[in-house]
Amino acid sequence: MPVKSHKPYTPSMRFTVLSDFSELTTRTPEKSLLRPLRKSGGRNNLGRVTSFHRGGGHKREYRLIDFKRDKAGIPAKVHSIEYDPNRTANIALLFYADGEKRYIVAPQGLKTGDVIQRGSGLEVQPGNAMVLAEIPLGTFVHSIEMKPGKGAQVARGAGAAAQVMAKDGEFVLLRLPSSEVRQFNRNCLATVGQVGNIDHEQISLGKAGRSRWLGRRSHSRAVAMNPIDHPMGGGEGRSSGGRHPCTPWGKPTKGFKTRKNKASSKYIVERRKK
Repeated sequence: MPVKSHKPYTPSMRFTVLSDFSELTTRTPEKSLLRPLRKSGGRNNLGRVTSFHRGGGHKREYRLIDFKRDKAGIPAKVHSIEYDPNRTANIALLFYADGEKRYIVAPQGLKTGDVIQRGSGLEVQPGNAMVLAEIPLGTFVHSIEMKPGKGAQVARGAGAAAQVMAKDGEFVLLRLPSSEVRQFNRNCLATVGQVGNIDHEQISLGKAGRSRWLGRRSHSRAVAMNPIDHPMGGGEGRSSGGRHPCTPWGKPTKGFKTRKNKASSKYIVERRKK
């Protein structure tokens, strides 16, 4: 969606850049596809904060998104393009020929009235879903499965797209939005096109309050704390911490390797960090 800036009638409006929502066709979501969304405030089942700087925010309802696209061979008509508070991308409401309704992540260029489908031998048009083996080289895809049948996990955010680079035996090589080149099973499902709402990256919230509306609480820098509160706190005047960056409990951060799923490393052909 295009973005709009505002005249600085108030200090916060001076820096605010928001979507104009011109691509949306309705403000009312499909009631049958809504579910309650209860907030945790960053706390675990013991009531202890385990994910910091979360809490508050506006009430939301979760929209059930069809990431599996398992209705093969049944055409679906795009009924509306809607806003989803739970993701950066917009969503599209599909009315299937058999009467079922489902939401999908809306690709760029998808309009109300378009007919899309999941299946084999389909036209390469935004919104159609097919296995990677059938998608031509150079095509941009999104909502990609990492395991056949598991559902889309890759390239789901606003403006995201991966490019089909090559096909080699049972694998298809994709260049991901991070510039990483990775192997995917040729039977993994992907949706043709780029995720819509490309201008989302230009949004500027403008004030701390709008961040609170999204459920994001403020946080203090470690070097601004006292020594009793953080290993990097204290010092006469301003300091750079005096030690390598760490958590409040001394665990290294910023460069400290935290990735544990080494089993999938063999599928990475070219890493994002050269």
